[in-house]
Amino acid sequence: MTKIKIVTDSSANLTDAEVKKYDITVIPLTVMIDGTIYVEDETITREEFIDKMATAKSLPKTSQPALGTFIETFDKLGADGASVICINMLEAISGTVHTAEQAASITKTDVTVIDARTTDRAMAFQVLTAAKLAQSGADKQAVIDQIHATQAHTKLFMGVMTLNNLVAGGRISRLTGAISTLLNVKIALEVDDGTLDVKMKGRGVKAINKFFDKVLDDIIATPNVAEVAISHVGATERVEEYRARLQAALPSLKISVQPTVPIIATHGGPGAFAVEYHTQAPAPA
Repeated sequence: MTKIKIVTDSSANLTDAEVKKYDITVIPLTVMIDGTIYVEDETITREEFIDKMATAKSLPKTSQPALGTFIETFDKLGADGASVICINMLEAISGTVHTAEQAASITKTDVTVIDARTTDRAMAFQVLTAAKLAQSGADKQAVIDQIHATQAHTKLFMGVMTLNNLVAGGRISRLTGAISTLLNVKIALEVDDGTLDVKMKGRGVKAINKFFDKVLDDIIATPNVAEVAISHVGATERVEEYRARLQAALPSLKISVQPTVPIIATHGGPGAFAVEYHTQAPAPA
């Protein structure tokens, strides 16, 4: 049976232990802060990035991996005849998946590229599912089917506490951003099947608290929740409160809390956070 190897990009927010245990190849994105280029999780940690972003003269700039990096990686992994499944972040925020697709058309290795249609730990759920199946000896189609099943059973909600970074990054107009800042507007986004949907906008912290109270209540009431992940950009106190609330209601639930990756932190801005979870996807027939 052909061996399956799993590749992803660094937006998946995997831990070093997960990468090592499940033999996952991570292709890093780069970020430039005030003229200095850093490689995600190699020359800058997520915590260091948040600190540097807070004092940067301008908004950091993130860059997707080069085409040659993907080709080289695919060539190397397929040298022994293995097939590769490459899972990348949603195209709505990065062209990384299209670079991977282009590389897949050039390399001699058998490569299947999948748009995770999400990012951060919501994407990691798919990557880890694939890597565990690959280690168990599952065939390529079984792994692909289960990636899509996990994708369909995953939700990601993000809270944005200041719109300054979204304005600076060109995601919303400066006029809208100025008005929103003046009115102390917070927004909640849902990553829904590859798109970013604004689910709530309101003045002050109370509005966003009310929205995420409902998100947590829904998680607690949802059967078969397999895992919850909470990512953040320096919102330690808030996310620890969320973790404690969920753990008290569901003591056996696996909950991870960690800083998010630079590309998400760059767009989300200081104080941003995300609540991500997936239910147990049915095994393919």
